[in-house]
Formats: sequence, C-alpha cells, structure tokens
Amino acid sequence: MQQTQTLDTTQPLMQVPPAVITTKDCLYLTDELSWELMAAKNCSHTARECSDPEIRQLIDKAGMMHQQHYMRILKFLQTDNNQAMSSIPQPQS
Repeated sequence: MQQTQTLDTTQPLMQVPPAVITTKDCLYLTDELSWELMAAKNCSHTARECSDPEIRQLIDKAGMMHQQHYMRILKFLQTDNNQAMSSIPQPQS
C-alpha cells in the first residue's frame, strides 16, 4: 500500500498591504509592474490589429484591466516607506 502526502501550501490572502516594503517586495513589485505594462501594451497593439469589433472590444477590456492593475500597484508604491520604517522598532545591537 502506497501512501501519498500532500502539503497544504496555500496561504491566506493578505487583505491589507503591509505598511513597509522590503527590498525583496520592491523587486517583486518592479517585475509585476513590468508584466502589467507589457500586457497592457500587447493588448493595445493586438486590438489595433484586430478586424473583428467584438474581439477588439474584449481585448481592449483586458488591456484596461492590466492598466488598472498597474495603476493600483503604482498608487501603493507612492507611500512614504521611510516614514513607515521609522515607526517599526529596531533590534538592539
């Protein structure tokens, strides 16, 4: 008899973004912004090339979704990370 183990790797979704952005977070968010921008640009280009109005509208809608994601991330990044870091207790050396 063979047993298989499954690990529950799901984590609860974060409802509120953290107050502080670490270097690793910043690198991930930079990548995410690049992906969202590229997806929005690709949708825009593809929609312009599309001859079917119904498909063009769907592609435009997808492009707007990526643009909204980009703007939401950008808005979050415009917070003052230095101020947030100063409110966190620092370990004693």
